[in-house]
Parts: sequence; structure tokens; C-alpha cells
Amino acid sequence: MRFLYAAALAMVALWLSIAPAGAQSVTGTLGSPSATTTIDGKQLPAPDPAFGGVIKDDALQSKPWWAPRIVPTEAAPNVLLIITDDAGFGVPSTFGGVIPTPTMERIANAGLRYNNIHSTALCSPTRAALITGRNHHSAGFGVISEQSTGFPGYNSIIGEDKATIGRVLLDNGYATSWFGKDHNVPAFAASQAGPFDQWPTGMGFEYFYGFIGGDANQWQPNLFRNTTQIYPFEGKPGWNLVTAMADDAIDYVTRLDQTIPDKPFFIKYASGATHAPHHPIQEWVDKIHAMHLFDDGYEKLRERIFENQKKLGVIPADTQLEPWPADVLKNWDDLTADEKKLFIRQVEVFAAYAAYNDHEIGRVVQAIEDMGKLDNTLIIYINGDNGTSAEGGPLGTPNEVAFFNGINKMPVDVQMKWYDVWGTEQTYNHMSAGWSWAFDTPFTWFKQNASKLGGVRQNMAVSWPARIKDKGGLRGQFMHVIDVVPTILEATGIPAPETVNGIKQAPIEGTSFAYTFDKENTDEPSRHKTQYFEMMGQWALYNDGWLLSTKVNRAPWDAFGPANSDPLNNQVLELYDLTKDFSQSQNIAEQNPDKVKAMKQLFIAEAKKYQVFPMDASVAARIVAPRPNITAGRSEFVYTHPMVGLPQGDSPLLINTSYTITADIDVPEGGSEGMILTSGGRFAGYGFYLLKGKPVFLWNLADLKRIKWEGPDALTPGKHLIEFDFKYDGLGAGTLVFNNFSGVGGPGTGTLKVDGKAVASQKMDRTLPMILQWDESFDVGSDTLTGVNDADYQPPFALTAKLNKLTLKVDRPVLSEGDIKKLQEAQAAAMDGAASQAVAVDGKPIQHVQPGPH
Repeated sequence: MRFLYAAALAMVALWLSIAPAGAQSVTGTLGSPSATTTIDGKQLPAPDPAFGGVIKDDALQSKPWWAPRIVPTEAAPNVLLIITDDAGFGVPSTFGGVIPTPTMERIANAGLRYNNIHSTALCSPTRAALITGRNHHSAGFGVISEQSTGFPGYNSIIGEDKATIGRVLLDNGYATSWFGKDHNVPAFAASQAGPFDQWPTGMGFEYFYGFIGGDANQWQPNLFRNTTQIYPFEGKPGWNLVTAMADDAIDYVTRLDQTIPDKPFFIKYASGATHAPHHPIQEWVDKIHAMHLFDDGYEKLRERIFENQKKLGVIPADTQLEPWPADVLKNWDDLTADEKKLFIRQVEVFAAYAAYNDHEIGRVVQAIEDMGKLDNTLIIYINGDNGTSAEGGPLGTPNEVAFFNGINKMPVDVQMKWYDVWGTEQTYNHMSAGWSWAFDTPFTWFKQNASKLGGVRQNMAVSWPARIKDKGGLRGQFMHVIDVVPTILEATGIPAPETVNGIKQAPIEGTSFAYTFDKENTDEPSRHKTQYFEMMGQWALYNDGWLLSTKVNRAPWDAFGPANSDPLNNQVLELYDLTKDFSQSQNIAEQNPDKVKAMKQLFIAEAKKYQVFPMDASVAARIVAPRPNITAGRSEFVYTHPMVGLPQGDSPLLINTSYTITADIDVPEGGSEGMILTSGGRFAGYGFYLLKGKPVFLWNLADLKRIKWEGPDALTPGKHLIEFDFKYDGLGAGTLVFNNFSGVGGPGTGTLKVDGKAVASQKMDRTLPMILQWDESFDVGSDTLTGVNDADYQPPFALTAKLNKLTLKVDRPVLSEGDIKKLQEAQAAAMDGAASQAVAVDGKPIQHVQPGPH
């Protein structure tokens, strides 16, 4: 009797220790293999319960006992969180756009449309905010990971005190997964050497299928399953990641349903569409082309979207549409015939990409319905992680990598060479910014512009049939992506944890919008009252209907000039009353100088609170900023074995520097060929290889020009030492510290040597200043994904010679005292010139303006 009584007491004590107070949370008999329990969620992972059985000297006299399986509450919904990429308010037909998005419409018609949710104006930052419920600077993502710098708000490291929604739901009994784009792994932690704590699988997502960088070639992506690189496209012409990730997500959720049907799932579904490169399959290009949506140009498109939005009621009837910005983007009627032809091709491919992606999302939604689980699935479908991208510049580009190396206005006659293959694997394409402006209707400006609603206003559809009954309703409360995590937590009945892995958690900074699910709260005032915005020196503050914002002083394609040295104060400030001015078109700063001053002080307070300082207006300069990657502090690298897949952020960088590459090889009888060393690919990079036995070094300059050093003779059988030596003539990336680009992209002379003898030498008048193709890797002994010169070889092009040793020595320029003095003087002169231009509000000088093109 005492034995049974003690066991019962142990079970009761256990139940009290792990169950939420006042909630009957245990199913089955405690200690049995089938028992489950909810937890209070304050401490994650939940502490191991005390053993509730009895242990004697022998098993026959003992009582076994199993800890109950942790589960969420019985009514907790599945969650499908969808976010698309680089898509402004006017893209989807769901909100008045002309691009068909029937899946988003399906979600909206079954649930609610939201027309007042905001992003951060850039990819990584929005995604960090989305999965943590904290502001992007709080989460270390003031900018994208490829631009990270050594300050808490900008280091691209999500702190352990900010557990993701994946981690919280996982420890509360959910199956968690992530498909598609990540872009929250620091660029310096992306290699197979790890660490993997910042990868999806290290942040609470049990399963990951996608790419970790900012974008990917959808035909041949840098693709991972969990932390292992995979190549499912090899030998499969026409394979495309947009379809493949939908297939994988359907397979995942089907396996889960068949294995443990009562376990709820959380899926983050983040396609690369519609970020460049725009890579839809031909079927969708043909469908969109047949619709002739864009034949009359981007100005007419903008007007048509605007009228559609008013008819749908997704914008107020009195919304104002600002005039076309002819000082920034040419009027359609002023374009040449070739420009019109090219631009229409560009936008049709973009639209096909968006429609194709929505279709594939629809397959995932349908799979959930076919399982009978749609009724209790919360679907949050967010259109865009920022406004539509203008990073193609006014003319668009067949190669986005060229933009990031300063080639932002490639002539149309050059681009026309790619007209027939636009959107295929031969391009890394982006469209004219004129279309981007139109796709942000009714707002102005683009991705990167955090002070304009065109950069930060998204839209969203939410359905949950078991809970949301106001089908087709519209909600206009102010929201931000940081509000998604607390909304999911409220919907699932799971509290934000107090500690995770023993680390006290920072407060959630977002506000749940679950209250808007109820029809009676349609007109409830927003519970999110204040929100700052900042991106690369442009900033804004929302406060209870008011918006203070900086006037745009840099178009996204103007990324290579000196940065605003005082982005907090060296600005023209504008003021808007968004309760009366939905499109941010009526600047009333001059009439309200006191309000401007007060809101600026409030912005400063918010900026201090959320790690926004020190503000930095530089763009391209931060791409080559020093980071703690695995090459930091090293000048010599040795490889003795073939190795592929080392990402750009973790490999030796051979731009703006002198370097020497030496390969010790043995050539077999009959000769050899193949790749010795390559980094980058079809759209920018270099390769050191044997071609028909001859040594070759080649620089691919953004797919516009290839410079080749080639030996005159094939190597004879036996041991050889081949070397490529490059002497860089510029001052190097150190000039960027002084807001000066003079040291990058300079000339240099390369010399190819065989067994100590020079066999080819030539000068490069210009070199790549910033970056190689980022979704390609540093490979030794073969070439993965795309090659640097299709005319010479096709990957993998494995080396058939024996590689004994490959040595890479880097000799980076060091600024002299004289160089530093000149740069400091030039920087001071530039700062004085900018500061001398005072701008007054109501006759009183209160800030300065940075000279700019607009």
C-alpha cells in the first residue's frame, strides 16, 4: 500500500511541476509510454521531470515510468508562415496588382486582408525581426549579413537571449521546419566548418531545405538540406527551386502526417521569388506574355494598379497618387523602341516569377487541405520582406552581380544580347526601376528606402477557418513584422519563455495582432503605437498615426559614392499625418516645426533603446568591411586535397589586393585538364585551370568581359609548378574607412608562370571592386554549379592531374602615413562641404542635407 501511495504522490508532484497552473494538461496515465503534457513554457527546454516510478533491487519489484511527451494544447493550430521577397504593395492581384496571385486571394477570401503591415526595408533585417519578434537592430541585423560590422546592432548575430519562434514552438511540442531563403546566417559562419548555431537547424528549426544567402540561382542553387549541400538539379534539365521546395515541403508535411498525425507543425516558407535573379519556368513566362499586362508602360501600369486598389477598397478612396518622378526615372514615352522592348521583357519575366511562386505556394496549401488540416491551420501570407527592389537601376540588368560592382546603368544595346535568354540560367537578371516604382503603388520609392512607405509598407493575408469568421474582411491597424511572433504565440497559447538554455530572454518587442481576428475589432485602434525605421542612414518614426521621415537622398542604385557622414542630423525632415494621408504624399513639416522636433527626439530615444547607433549611411563600402571570418588575420592558405563548397564569406578574397597562387601538380601520361582553383561562377569570378593541357588563369568581370592568361604549350607529363602572380596597383579597401572609394577596383598586372618561367603577362585596367558571385563557392580540384567561362569548359571539370599542393598568398595594401593624411584631409573637406548646406524649418536651422542626385 505504501508503494502505491508513494508512486501516486510522485505522479501528482510531477504533474504540478510541469503543467500550467489551473490547466488540466495531461493526457493518458502519467508514466505510461502514451502520456503527454503541456508545459508552462517559462523555461526552455522544460526541466526533466523527477522519475515517478519505483526502483528496487530487481526489475520485478520495480515500477517503470516514462516522462510524458510535451505537446501544445489540444486546440493549438498548425502554422504556415509565408513570406515572399522584394515585393511591394502593388505586386499581388490580392491588393489591386495585375499579377495573378490566386493563392494569396484564396487565403484573403477565407480570412482577412491587412493593408498596414511594415517591413524594415531590407531582406535579412526583416527576416530577423520576423522570426524573433524583436526589432532588426535588437536582433543584430541593422543591415544584411553581407554588410555586417562590429557593432551590436549590425553584427548579423541573433543573440541567444532572443530565441526564435521556431525554437519556442519546438520546445513546446511542435514539429518545426524552414523552406527556402534563410539570409540570417552570418556570412562569416556559412561554411561547412560551422559553427551551425546560427543556421536554421541551430535556431529551433528541425528541418531546413533551402539556401542561406541573400539570393540564389533558381536553376542551380547553392542548396542545403539541414547543413549538407545538395545538388538535386544535376542531370535534370528544367529543374527549378520554386517547384522543388514546394515538392519538399509537401513531402515533409505528408511524412509528418503519416507518422504522427496529431503533432502540430510550424513551417516557415520563404521562397526566393521575387528577389533577383528572376528565374521562372518558361510555362509561366508564356502565360504572362499572352496577357499583355505591360505593353503600355510603367506609368499606365501604376495608374491601373491605383484604380484597382480603390475599387477593391484596400486603400482609402481619397488616397493621393504623386506625379511620376521624371527627375529620377524617364517617362515611358521618352524611351527608345529598344528600351521599351527590353523593359517589357524584363517585367514579364518578373511577373511570371511572382505568379509562378504563388501557384507553387498554392500546392502546399492544397496539400494541407487534402490532409484535412486546413481548418485548424493559421496561415500568414506576407507579400514582400521590403518594397520592390530597384537594384537593377533605371535600365535593369542581365546580371545583378554587376550592380554590386558598380555597373548600375548597363547600356541597353549591351543588355539586348541577353534578350532571348532573359530569366534563363544564362542571366542573373533584374528589371528596370520604373517597374519597381509602379509595383510599390500607391507609395513611392523602393527597397532600401526606410523613410518611404514604398520601402516598408507590405500587405498580408491571414486565414484560420477555425478561428477567423469575418471572411474577406479588411484590417487597417498599424503593424510591423515584429508583431508576427507574439501573434503566433497568442494563437497557440504558448507564452514567451523567460529563459532558454539558462539564458534570460530579452522582451518580445512586437505586439500581437490576434485581436484583429474578431470582426468586432475591425475598427479597434492599433495596439502597436510607436515604431522606428532605419536603413543605411535613412530613417523614420511612426507614432500613433504620425510619421516623421528623412527625405530620400540616395536612390538604391547610387551605392558607390561617399556616404552621408552624419545621417542623424544631416537630413531634410518631413512630416506626415497618415490618418489623413494614406500614401505619405502630403508633407506638413513646415506647418508643424514643434512636432518635427519632438518626434526627432523620440526617434533618438528609440534608436538608443534598440541598438541603432552608431548610424552608418554607407552601402557598398560595408560589403568589403573586415569580419571575423575563418580567413581573418591570415595571408597564406594551403590546400592538399580537393575541396568544394567554401562560400565567399569564408574564403580568401582576391579583390583589391596583390596575390600569388602556386599549384604543385603531377601531369599523367597522355596529359591532363580540369579546375585547380575557382571562386565565383558565370556572373563574376576567376578560375585557374588546365585547358587541353595548357595552364589558364581567367578573370570573369561580371559576365561582360573575360581576361585570360594562357600558356602557349600543353604541360608535359611529370611534375610542374604553375603560378599566377598578380600585382595590384591601388591603395586597397582601407580607403573605405575614410568614406573614399579610390582604393578599390583599381588596375593591376597578372603574370602566369610555368616552372618559374613567365609564359603570359598582361595588365587589367580595372578589377572587380566589391564582390564575386555570392551564391557560388571557392572550389579546389573541380567546379560546382556554374563555370567562369562556358566557352572553355562545363562543370564539374574535375582536375585529372594529381594536386600535390596549392598555395595562395595574399599581400594586401597597407596605407602609408602620407596616404592616411591625404584621405583624412579629403574626408574633412567633404564633411565641411556637406555641413555648410543648412536647411531651415519655419526659418530656424535645425538640420543639414546631404548633397545628392535627387
